[in-house]
Amino acid sequence: MHCFGAEYQVSAERTPREREWRPQIYRKCTDTIWLSLFFLFWTGLVFIMGYSVAAGATGRLLFGYDSFGNVCGKKNSPVEGAPLSGQDMTLKKHVFFMNSCNLEVKDVRLSSTVLCVSSCPEEQLDTLEEVQLFANNSGSFLCVYSLNSFNYTQNPNAGSLCPSLPVPPSKPFPLFNRCIPQTPECYSVFASVLINDVDALHRILSGIMSGRDTILGLCILALALSLAVMFTFRFVTTLLVHIFIALVVLGLLFVCGVLWWLYYDYTYDLSIELDTERENMECLLGFAIVSTVVTAVLLVLIFVLRKRIKLTVELFRVINKAIGSSPFLLFQPLWTFAILIFFWVLWVAVLLSLGTAGAAQVIEGDQVEYKPLSGIRYMWWYHLIGLIWTSEFILACQQMTTAGAVATCYFNRNKNDPPDRPILSSLSVLFCYHLGTVVKGSFVITVVRIPRTVLVYMCNALKEKQRTVWSRYVFRCCFCCFWCLDRCLRHLNQNAYTTTAINATDFCASAKDALKLLSKNSSHFTSVNRFGDFIIFLGKVLVVCFTVFGGLMAFNYNRALQVWAIPLLLVAFLAYLVAHSFLSVFETVLDALFLCFTVDLETNDGSSEKPYFMDQEFLSFVTRINKLNDPRAQKDKNSLRKEEGTELRPIVRPTVRPTVR
Repeated sequence: MHCFGAEYQVSAERTPREREWRPQIYRKCTDTIWLSLFFLFWTGLVFIMGYSVAAGATGRLLFGYDSFGNVCGKKNSPVEGAPLSGQDMTLKKHVFFMNSCNLEVKDVRLSSTVLCVSSCPEEQLDTLEEVQLFANNSGSFLCVYSLNSFNYTQNPNAGSLCPSLPVPPSKPFPLFNRCIPQTPECYSVFASVLINDVDALHRILSGIMSGRDTILGLCILALALSLAVMFTFRFVTTLLVHIFIALVVLGLLFVCGVLWWLYYDYTYDLSIELDTERENMECLLGFAIVSTVVTAVLLVLIFVLRKRIKLTVELFRVINKAIGSSPFLLFQPLWTFAILIFFWVLWVAVLLSLGTAGAAQVIEGDQVEYKPLSGIRYMWWYHLIGLIWTSEFILACQQMTTAGAVATCYFNRNKNDPPDRPILSSLSVLFCYHLGTVVKGSFVITVVRIPRTVLVYMCNALKEKQRTVWSRYVFRCCFCCFWCLDRCLRHLNQNAYTTTAINATDFCASAKDALKLLSKNSSHFTSVNRFGDFIIFLGKVLVVCFTVFGGLMAFNYNRALQVWAIPLLLVAFLAYLVAHSFLSVFETVLDALFLCFTVDLETNDGSSEKPYFMDQEFLSFVTRINKLNDPRAQKDKNSLRKEEGTELRPIVRPTVRPTVR
């Protein structure tokens, strides 16, 4: 009866109280089932990694291979039934097409025999004697491996075993080392078949890899710009905010103008013949339209909100004061970014291995063809889900760590004696108790992003087919709806992580409590919170604008044989990612700070018995914002006070006894 009585209490008048907000000292693990599911999911990813290493051949994609199954520039293993396979091609790093001027595609295969050679012929070879002389002088043999160079002019079958004459002059293509013919006639045929029709993946990767130094330099530029914007936010003044907004406006207008000028230049360039150049022109038009729309929207918002610059300065001073309690928060993005880069490199390596996983089959002429293994397509989708879910999980860990550190410093009575190592403390709490909550929150974002990815894939798949205006409209509306849902869920997740850091509740309970509390107290902080997020977003736009401008100037000089629109899009994505990784610290601190404020407002009334945790500067700032946004604030001068409140303390579960009839 004692245990029974501990669970129930006789009370006809009292009802169970709502869950109280409190910084939880004694925690328990949350959402452990989701952590187990994530572990099982990663077990599948590890299996795919092992399978890709065993069955894949990334070298075939990166370095190219001949018609006999040999990877150029590598020592190869023999293929059963192919006598010319298994050769040492360490010194033969270039891919040579024996019939480069008359390439054709038959059954998704090139009709020309492909060889690995040590160098490409830089001068035209008109006869077999010249081909033989070139082989003797350079050591680069342009005929099939089974034919000795001494027999080039004597073997009656030399016409089929050696390249078609005349052999055009050629130069190696970046990364994949293909011998590209330089004569206009052969170049147009070669490019139209190989570059436009067959090798889309190679074409995009070659554009990225041939400009890899430029991309790396632009990423360093984005990093420097992000640090400069972070410095501006950290030591913000009214003058710096004016300069910052002026730079954003100039950057938007300048990039917009450059994009339209380049599109005009491409439109009237009569030398455009290749799909690469046409794709660059189409992508430029898309970039120009999107940048124009974004510029117009942002300029209107900047004009409408221009009178709130002073409030912006005060807002960032409050944020910087919170960061000052734990200055190492500014270094949080570094380890997050390093982990993301490591994971992405690993993911791309596995993707390339999966793309080259195929079984070697000997066909006519003792040549080797690789056919994809069954089930690869399903592995690819599984691998894609792993990319999204794991990336969101890593970012969510940073968000919860930052939110936990901010909450620890906020709910500290003695502001002159901040807690020791709040970041390490928050990190340890995350790994010991709340990894399951982070997994669940990141999975919610993944579920929303997967349909967006499918929509993009469907749009690209149907690009070549006739699509009605109605279908294009439906695609765009669906994509826009998923984007809006993604943004709303990200904000809800951030508040749920902060709530979990405070209350030690599971994801669903935390999201529900945060949404209820923020809805109840929205008049106190919504406007200033959204305006602060807008200023931080402008910082990201500034970084992307100047980085993209640098990319436009760098990539525009390599138009032919290079889809530089894809590298430019990659540069824009990486620039935004770098800016987001660093500037999101301010965004996370802002959201966590105002959620802590609403919790403080909910549980205390500012009296001597129940004082606020917030300092006087923060309280006066929120009061001014509240009066500015709510004209009725004068009617209720005690809007920041509550008739009832409780000091933040561990919750005591209410108990109810059944009534004995």
